[in-house]
Amino acid sequence: MLFNSLHFLIFFPIVVGIYFSIPHRFRWILLLLSSYYFYMCWKPEYVLLIIASTLIDYFAAIKMHRQTVRARRRLFLILSLLSNLGLLFAFKYFNFFSDSARVLMHSISLSYDMPTLNVLLPVGISFYTFQTLSYTIDVYMGKREPERHLGIFAVYVAFFPQLVAGPIERSTRLLPQFFEKHEFDYRRVTNGIKLMLWGFFKKVVIADSVAVVVNQVYNNPYNYEGIPILIATYLFAVQIYCDFSGYSDIAIGAAQVMGYDLMQNFRIPYYSKSISEFWKRWHISLSTWFRDYLYIPLGGNRTTKPRWYTNLMVVFLVSGLWHGANWTFVAWGGIHGAYLVLSIWTQHLRDRIYDLLKINQQSRPARIFKMFITFHLVCLAWIFFRANNIGDAFYLVGHLFTGIEIKFGGYYLGLPRAELFVSVLMIMVMEMVHLIQRKKDFREVLAVKPKWLRWSVYYAFVIAILLLGSFNNSSQFIYFQF
Repeated sequence: MLFNSLHFLIFFPIVVGIYFSIPHRFRWILLLLSSYYFYMCWKPEYVLLIIASTLIDYFAAIKMHRQTVRARRRLFLILSLLSNLGLLFAFKYFNFFSDSARVLMHSISLSYDMPTLNVLLPVGISFYTFQTLSYTIDVYMGKREPERHLGIFAVYVAFFPQLVAGPIERSTRLLPQFFEKHEFDYRRVTNGIKLMLWGFFKKVVIADSVAVVVNQVYNNPYNYEGIPILIATYLFAVQIYCDFSGYSDIAIGAAQVMGYDLMQNFRIPYYSKSISEFWKRWHISLSTWFRDYLYIPLGGNRTTKPRWYTNLMVVFLVSGLWHGANWTFVAWGGIHGAYLVLSIWTQHLRDRIYDLLKINQQSRPARIFKMFITFHLVCLAWIFFRANNIGDAFYLVGHLFTGIEIKFGGYYLGLPRAELFVSVLMIMVMEMVHLIQRKKDFREVLAVKPKWLRWSVYYAFVIAILLLGSFNNSSQFIYFQF
């Protein structure tokens, strides 16, 4: 079921209405059934994978907690890791590694007859797998007690607002909330709906409209060079942000309506002044997951510099592979890892240059310059993320600045100029909101304004969504494929 579908617009109010009408002790049943139904709308039989992962981690955590010998505890952790990562590998990565091995073997004239698995990738498998893994690792590390209520643990794994694309929640934060009784609170409910509205605006008004241009250029890269590639790349940066942060806003808002607090997943990432800061603002639930469960166990930065650099590269290469079974994603992760290593390595030199030029790094011009550089480094990496294959990516990078000329008749970018102008106008509206949100939540700013102004803004966004939004059934969220 897509958030941007009529099905969800009927499903969600019904669930919320029943949720606040039944006693608290039965609500976990409603949430579990609703979550399984929400997921089964894609492919019913794949709900068995979620159930299997839930049962394995539930019993593994309880058995692990009963062991007094660390080696025995580790056995149950390994069971959880192998089971969850094994399912992830089989459905998402088996064909990728098999095809890569086939190409390698053929290149050295060796035969390779491993069959290909003809299976569909389960929606959201990377997200709920990481969510359940964080639970068993936390139990193993002694950060929490195992959850004894199987039903509520199952809700934690399958909670429908964030099931298929996050935020990836920690059990220490989300699980206790399912035991709390949430009364209907008008302000909380309306705040949640406002956040959902903002998410829908970003998704259906901005992301889905600029996607037409992005798809036109990136799916036919050899027909373009220069300005069209630059335009499509900038618009993809907008598309992926609006698409994914839009999903997160809808998920967080939907949970808030029912009384649940999901973690913030984006903090205006394109305002970052360094790649390090970018990763503290972009997909926060995933970046903190890798920090806590991979980077720190590898040694983090509390080691020699070569090992520190290696740890960073490992984390970002794995992060790239997490996003998809394609070498383009591995390259994207490697580029970001290289950015960070280069940033650390040149920090002293850059500080000296600023000092020699007597430039205050905290001055507005310096901060704007850093934002400009960071944004364009991110955009360069996005080319590899969006390209259909490595060959396309290198072509696009190699032709970014070739054939630069202004054609007064314009370029065929798949979108009429009037619609493209409206899309740019909506992007400008979003940036105005972002400027306000740097200091205060936009909802809080509106809350103290006169009633006529508040409702004018709300109606304007609703009308924009209804008149300008794309409600094509095929316009699923980008991160559903991960």
